[in-house]
Amino acid sequence: MKLTVIQNKIYEIRGHKVMLDFDLAELYDVETRVLNQAIKRNTESFPEDFMFRLTAKEWSNLKSQIVISSSYGGRRTLPWVFTEHGAIMLASVLNSPVAVEASVRVVRAFVYLREQLMANRELARKFAELEKRLDAQDESIAALFEAIRRLLEPPTAEEARKEIGFHIREEAPPYRVRLPRSRR
Repeated sequence: MKLTVIQNKIYEIRGHKVMLDFDLAELYDVETRVLNQAIKRNTESFPEDFMFRLTAKEWSNLKSQIVISSSYGGRRTLPWVFTEHGAIMLASVLNSPVAVEASVRVVRAFVYLREQLMANRELARKFAELEKRLDAQDESIAALFEAIRRLLEPPTAEEARKEIGFHIREEAPPYRVRLPRSRR
């Protein structure tokens, strides 16, 4: 299977990236019942963070997303889902060359998805940073427009009365001219 096909079979359930048991069986080139028998024989190798069974509601939601028929035949039990670690453990339990080779591809698919997730988080962080900068610039632009609006408003009565020119207020006593006594 190609890496993109494997990536399309990885779902997010309960906050974990997982693969369904029948998808892994197809990938490891075994029947689903053989895969489930290997799990039953090695239950100690699969703690809850490696695999878990879907609830009926999760399975019906997933069936509607991946368009699986719910008519006659098919599964009698709810499927198991495997995290990245569970898929690797499953390959070691099956112990076939095909399973080992396929587990390498599964690990690569999980790693690729993890890298994409990290890249998206970095992109989201940079986007938030850019938003903050734009918000700060928006405030500066709003202040600039407010200053321009004030300049465009007609002057108030007090501003209109101001005289144009250079005015000096001296604190010296006013200038007096003394007239000679004869002119008085």
